Amino acid sequence: MAFQTYSLFVLSIIMISFGHVENRLNLLQLQNDIDKLKADFNSSHSDVADGGPIFTERLSSWTERNEKRIILSQIISMYLKMLENTDRSKAHVRNITEELHTLKESLSDGSKKIEDLKDLTKLQMSDLKIQRKAVNELFSVLQKLGGTSSSHKRKRSQFPRLCKC
Repeated sequence: MAFQTYSLFVLSIIMISFGHVENRLNLLQLQNDIDKLKADFNSSHSDVADGGPIFTERLSSWTERNEKRIILSQIISMYLKMLENTDRSKAHVRNITEELHTLKESLSDGSKKIEDLKDLTKLQMSDLKIQRKAVNELFSVLQKLGGTSSSHKRKRSQFPRLCKC
């Protein structure tokens, strides 16, 4: 029993040192707030299951850390947009919105990348001036693409091949 108490004490000190206690408490409070929000939106309604998840399924194809930051920043923006039209007088709505804003700030580089992607889709590729600029940049774009694949090839070729005799 004394060992368990000591272990719990040591674990508590470690968690406090790294800020995990506060985050854990925030997560517990956030879960409670989300449960209240679910009740506000009647999310136990039968149509919620129609068509599968809208966000979580998309996250599985984003594997790299930086990729995830891009998609998560967009998802958080969508949640914030959704919560703009909810009753802000409710404490749980304010708490969730505050947490989402904090997360959005930590993912600001993802938001910038999203804007870059949106700007690319707006380019008028039928515009002659845009076409000229694009052609001038084509070689350097291909170099950037080729640089990554050739470096992978080099790494692979450095390992001795095993004879399959």
